[in-house]
Amino acid sequence: MDQIKACRSFVRAVELGSLSAVAREQHSTQPTISKTIAALEKQLGVRLLERSTTSLTTTEQGKRFYERAKRVLEEFSEAVSDARGLTEKPTGLLRVNAPLGLGQLRLNALVLEFLELYPEIEVELILNDRFVDLVEDGVDVALRLAGSLPPNMIARKIASAQRYLVAAPAYLARHPEIRRPEDLASHRYIGFARPANGEVTQLSGPGGTVQIATRSGYLVNSSLAIRESFLMGAGLGICPSWLVHDLLESGQLQRILPAWSAAGQEASLLYPSRRYQSLRTTIFMNFMTERIPQLPGFAAPDFGRPVRP
Repeated sequence: MDQIKACRSFVRAVELGSLSAVAREQHSTQPTISKTIAALEKQLGVRLLERSTTSLTTTEQGKRFYERAKRVLEEFSEAVSDARGLTEKPTGLLRVNAPLGLGQLRLNALVLEFLELYPEIEVELILNDRFVDLVEDGVDVALRLAGSLPPNMIARKIASAQRYLVAAPAYLARHPEIRRPEDLASHRYIGFARPANGEVTQLSGPGGTVQIATRSGYLVNSSLAIRESFLMGAGLGICPSWLVHDLLESGQLQRILPAWSAAGQEASLLYPSRRYQSLRTTIFMNFMTERIPQLPGFAAPDFGRPVRP
């Protein structure tokens, strides 16, 4: 059995919703397409499609196989075109994963700019704050803001951001003045849920590096919620410059102990090491490598320092 042909018939059946429609498209017959997909199911040992006289639906295994098979066919087509020297412009679907806060505040505009430059490319931007499995979830490239990177991925460090203490003027007006890092222990601290170092704040400044046991009355696993909490005057905390750059510029937030800062945050692009990298993926990564360091709150990466969370 021609597996590529069988996969193509199955993918088109899912997309068109009809075996007859696939037959017309491929200048074949409905029984031939049905036998081809049945042979594919027999070889895989799973049922991919549920058939009736009026409908065609995928099984749970069929849904997963469709996503993977579609990408295999796209990469095969690109590989053939590249071998024949026919690759002239980037096309196709690109699935990108990024943190929610960064995606909404900064990355969304960049993706729209990218699509203006490359209208033949389609982008599916998946925003969440969990570490997805790029291979399992069919993601082409992910943007990570952390130091712990999966060992089976290739990472390209593209930007860095400072991290410092901030609070709203309203909060600072209601609470004791902060003159030194040790004063933080008596303040209400807002931080990211499951912090790497527990409820301990580490700062570096004129006196070296200090660790302060902070009182976290509120922990949340969303950078956008932390940003909003600062604005509401609910407390103070450490956050990356890209998250609050505009609020500091407008005076809605203020830096606390400006001579002190926390370890910086690094931005990296990740992609699966085992996957053929399409032209659209390469162009997208090059675009983001150039543009993200230019965003407010980001800078070109410091390759002399280790990556830190």
